[in-house]
Amino acid sequence: MTTDESSLAAFLRSRRERLKPEQVGLASHGRRRTPGLRRGELATLAGLSVEYLERLEQGRDTNPSGAVLAALADALRLSVEEKQHLAMLAMRQHSAPLLPAPPPVGEDPRPGVRDLLDRLDPSPACLLGPVYDVVAWNRSWEVMATPMGVLDKTPPNLIRYHFLHPMARRILDEAAWAATADGAVGWLRAAEPDWGSDCAFKDLVDDVRAVPEFAARWAAHTVAARRPISNRVRHPEAGDLNMRVEVLFVGEANHWLQLWLPGDEETAAAFASLLGTG
Repeated sequence: MTTDESSLAAFLRSRRERLKPEQVGLASHGRRRTPGLRRGELATLAGLSVEYLERLEQGRDTNPSGAVLAALADALRLSVEEKQHLAMLAMRQHSAPLLPAPPPVGEDPRPGVRDLLDRLDPSPACLLGPVYDVVAWNRSWEVMATPMGVLDKTPPNLIRYHFLHPMARRILDEAAWAATADGAVGWLRAAEPDWGSDCAFKDLVDDVRAVPEFAARWAAHTVAARRPISNRVRHPEAGDLNMRVEVLFVGEANHWLQLWLPGDEETAAAFASLLGTG
C-alpha cells in the first residue's frame, strides 16, 4: 500500500498521464514515450517550473501550497471528486495532526442503525463500511442476496464478491460489470486517504490486486463518489431485474446504507413474488 506521502505524487502522475494534449489545446506531435502530457507541458499550463513539478511527482516536495494545488487541479482538468481527493491527500500529507482520526474500519454501527434496517423491510437494504464489508442487513436483502452468492463468504464484502466470485459476472452483463467495477474501485480510492493504513483496507487490496481488472483500475488512481446507480441484474430465482441501487449515508462517516429498489413495475412484481409480499 502506498503511503500518504507517495499517494499525492502517484495521483498527480496518474492524472497527467491520462490527459491527452488535445484535451488542453495542445498539438500532439511525434511519438510519445509515455501516455498523456509531458511534464514540461503540464508545468507550463500550471505556471510551475519543470523542476518543481518533478519534485512533487517524485514525492520529494511534500508541502505544496494551496495555490499550487489549485493551479494543478485546473491544468489537469480535475473533476469535483478529484479536487476533493487531491486536497485530502495534501492535508493528510502535511497537516495530518489537524485532521480528526477516522474511526476504525471495523467499528460497529450504532444499534439504532441496525433497527433502521429492520424498519426498511420489505425494501432490501444493507449497511456497508469503508472497505465494503456488509456489516448488517435486513431479511429482504438476505432473501435477495443469498441466491446471488453475496453471502457465501464471512464477512461478506461487495468488492471481493465483484472481483472474485464467478456469480458476479453471471448476474451482470459485461458493460454493467465493468461500470460497477469502475465505481467500486473509484470509491475505494476515494476512501484511501482516511483508511489506507487500516489493516482491513490493506488486506482487501492485497486480496483482489491479483485480478487484472482490479489491478488496472487501481493503478489508474481514478476516484469516484458514492452515487445511486441502475443495473439490469439476472437474478438466479427472480429472473431479469431492473434495479436501482440507492445510497444513504448514516451518522458515522464510515457506514452507509445501500438499498435495492425496483426500477419498473415488472421488477416490483418480481421483488414482491420473491420476498413474499405480493
